[in-house]
Amino acid sequence: MAASVKKQPKKRMSRAARKEAITGYLYLLPNFIGFFIFTAIPIILGLLISFTDYNGFKWKFVGISNYLKMFGDSQFKAALMNNLVYSLVSVPLTIAFSLILALALNRKLFGGGFFKTVFFFPNLTSMVAIGCIAMLLFQPVDGPVNQALRAIGIAQEHLPKWFMSTKTALLTVIIVVVWKQAGYYMIMFMGGLKSIPTHLYEAAQIDGANSWKIFWNVTWPMLSPTTFMVTILCFIASFQVFDIINVTTQGGPGRSTSVLVFRIYKEAFGEWKMGYASAIAYFLFVIILIITLIQWKGQKNWVNED
Repeated sequence: MAASVKKQPKKRMSRAARKEAITGYLYLLPNFIGFFIFTAIPIILGLLISFTDYNGFKWKFVGISNYLKMFGDSQFKAALMNNLVYSLVSVPLTIAFSLILALALNRKLFGGGFFKTVFFFPNLTSMVAIGCIAMLLFQPVDGPVNQALRAIGIAQEHLPKWFMSTKTALLTVIIVVVWKQAGYYMIMFMGGLKSIPTHLYEAAQIDGANSWKIFWNVTWPMLSPTTFMVTILCFIASFQVFDIINVTTQGGPGRSTSVLVFRIYKEAFGEWKMGYASAIAYFLFVIILIITLIQWKGQKNWVNED
């Protein structure tokens, strides 16, 4: 027969431990209250409103009509397509540019600290200020960028119109956002580079590997956890882009820079279709969730954690 095991009596918390626990919960209580009031309740209300035709004053339950309406709405389709293009272009560019900066500044360079500050500083500046500066820089006629292009011999009629053209407006937005965000992700990559053991580089150099082979066989695989996290953050940020577009293009010219969050804003506060705007917001939430789940699922295949 199996020997009977006496149950150990549960240890009661001492009065001092209980007091400490209660004090900790009291410190956390304001944060929980703030989360409940400003995050949890709006999320639940947004979901409920998405099934109504609420316009700020009155509402009527319409079921899933708002969700079905999206797929027949040309403005929504244009915003979705623009957002996909924006994400597929801006994310690789941001990763590549920030990684190049990190690799360059990770070396022992004279003035390295100064250049780190220079490249990180745009991330500390509000996107509204960045947008205003960008409008001046990319002004088609007298902007510094086109003046520089004109100085190297490009004729006026061949100069890009940047924010003013349907062909270049979205690309210009991408350029500005990549420049602003690169400093932040550069710091993340530099942290990843600092964590790579130096003996791996020494072994590769002994084997006669050149800089290019060292990057592909040592640096890049060892940076995969950092790259994975940066990719997720970049994709999420790419579907939340709004302020730069609101400041510079207002979704134009035409619909060339209208994206999902800007469409939500216009539907909610331009046309007062709160129910329809909430439906688009939850559609956007599903997109971000799916992308994140796919990336987490693929983590085992391309993230090197050794």
